[in-house]
Amino acid sequence: MSPDRAVALVLPSALATALALTGCSTAPSGGWELPPTAPAFDYQLGGPYAPAPGVEVVVRDRTAEPAGLGYDVCYVNGFQTQPQESAAFAADHPDLLVQTGDGPLADPGWPGELLFDTSTAARREALADVVGPWIQGCADDGYDAVEVDNLDSWTRSGGALTAEHNAALAEEYAELAHRAGLAIAQKNTPELAARLRAAGYDFAVSESCAAFDECRSYLDAYPVVLDVEYTDELGEAGFAQLCDDPDRPPQVVLRDHDLLTPDDGGHASATCDG
Repeated sequence: MSPDRAVALVLPSALATALALTGCSTAPSGGWELPPTAPAFDYQLGGPYAPAPGVEVVVRDRTAEPAGLGYDVCYVNGFQTQPQESAAFAADHPDLLVQTGDGPLADPGWPGELLFDTSTAARREALADVVGPWIQGCADDGYDAVEVDNLDSWTRSGGALTAEHNAALAEEYAELAHRAGLAIAQKNTPELAARLRAAGYDFAVSESCAAFDECRSYLDAYPVVLDVEYTDELGEAGFAQLCDDPDRPPQVVLRDHDLLTPDDGGHASATCDG
């Protein structure tokens, strides 16, 4: 989850041209499937729990078991470390992290998450070799799709990375996911939606697209958009207004920003269908 929003590099209006050039259609051509259009879904990165009745699509961390209610999306942090894995990753792969004079560069918005160095083809290939088994593990565990987070890490890299670096690695992740039989979702970064859709990404998982007025970029590019809004940004009143908007993503959930489980104080989860 990334707090920053970058300036648009690719306009959604370029989508039709990009699709025509690549031959990409609005439906997957391989053995993977898109999420169903049922409106209720849940976003459970803070820990798995039994979703509300009617939920068919559930997003969970790759370390958790799939919910098995219809369609499961596996979260993979493909451009930064997870905090609990940072020390081991820094010890094993120091050359694959953005380095500063003070050591590996951490995401200022998510302390403890270290930025992967995507700046060269060799490093991107090495990162794909690390992340590839995580993606395959999602398939082996029974997930239907994967969402790869922190695509926009270049915006927090102090100039060490570019959008082109990250987009090139994102395209490799699409190949790995499809090879594993999984659909792949673009996570955030609306300015790259047209490019990644043309490169084979199947749907989108957006955070706060209503709060930041970004939903149209995803809806113009993808046949399915799973949108997560947060209580401390959009709030309950804003969420109610969003639910009344006919142009919103059909599948949207309101969550607490820490994505807590019902056993934790502060847990919030609501969908437009109640």
